[in-house]
Amino acid sequence: MAEIRIENVRKEFAGFVAVQGSTLTIDDGTFFVMLGPSGCGKTTTLRMIAGLELPTSGRILLGGEDVTMRRAAARDIAFVFQMYALYPHMDVRGNIAFPLRCQSVPRAEIRRRVEETARLLRIDGLLDRPVSGLSGGDRQRVALGRAIVRQPKAFLMDEPLGALDSEFRHLMCGELRDLHDRLGATTVYVTHDQLEAMSMADRIAVMNHGVIEQHGPPQEIYDRPATMYVADFLGSPPMNFLSFHGAVRRGDRRVVIDEAAIPVPELHEERAEGPLALGVRPEHVRFDDAAALRGAVLGAEYMGTTQIVTVTTAAGALKARIPASRRVRTGETVGLSFRAASLALFDAASGRALRSDLYDRVAHG
Repeated sequence: MAEIRIENVRKEFAGFVAVQGSTLTIDDGTFFVMLGPSGCGKTTTLRMIAGLELPTSGRILLGGEDVTMRRAAARDIAFVFQMYALYPHMDVRGNIAFPLRCQSVPRAEIRRRVEETARLLRIDGLLDRPVSGLSGGDRQRVALGRAIVRQPKAFLMDEPLGALDSEFRHLMCGELRDLHDRLGATTVYVTHDQLEAMSMADRIAVMNHGVIEQHGPPQEIYDRPATMYVADFLGSPPMNFLSFHGAVRRGDRRVVIDEAAIPVPELHEERAEGPLALGVRPEHVRFDDAAALRGAVLGAEYMGTTQIVTVTTAAGALKARIPASRRVRTGETVGLSFRAASLALFDAASGRALRSDLYDRVAHG
């Protein structure tokens, strides 16, 4: 396996910029997820790593070796597509063995590696079955087997679970992560599904309009989003934003919203008078009768042990995740309080998070 590094990679298609100056390092043995909506550039980035697309500019290194202008066949990388791309006239054994036959690997070695791979994927009982009669989950295992049997330097996966139903996707997420841990493989996985990303990844890169907005461990990205886009993309429900106008100075520990003083992590930069947004996750909102910030309850969605309550305030609507045992009535006025250590402050014009104690130390809880 090998480290993958992309340096200032840019890709244009007839004047359209699909990827803008991306730089990141994917460490050897990491399960790395590229996350974002359709059209954000994540699949184009993956295809450039694979050699299926060549970058307009920048460099791609695999194991420290510059492979920028090499075609896919010369990169020793296995690609797993969303659609299984299996050969329908072959059985499971034939599909898994196909890349080894193309490399003229000896027949005995092919048999050994195919059977070893099938046992790893728990499909050794299906080797002589035609692929046309397999379930979606088993077809995806065959596609994975065809990639694994090559023993490549890295695995690239483009939304491989997208064609499965939700139950199979949940099952395959666990199996893919378990498989990664057993192989010790370098894996780059593309998805638009934040739950897949958060449950499997060692590190995540969140993309938007061809730009990597933030990359890092899942918990770090969730707790300390670098931009409003990242904060809004991750989380269900996503982070709330309370909008207000004001100026902040280095060292400030509070902001004023609708005449209510809200404690925030100590700020490490200044902003002149302008639009700001206070970010708070729904699970960090508390109902507090003594709080100065007030809002009216619009409604509640019961989720079993918890409920999502929507509240309108002068600074905008927010959602609170609170215990289901807490009784609320539509139209009721409630006080809202937040734990300072869990709040983020954003420059609303640029969408960038302002530096504060939240971003300069690890926030727990």
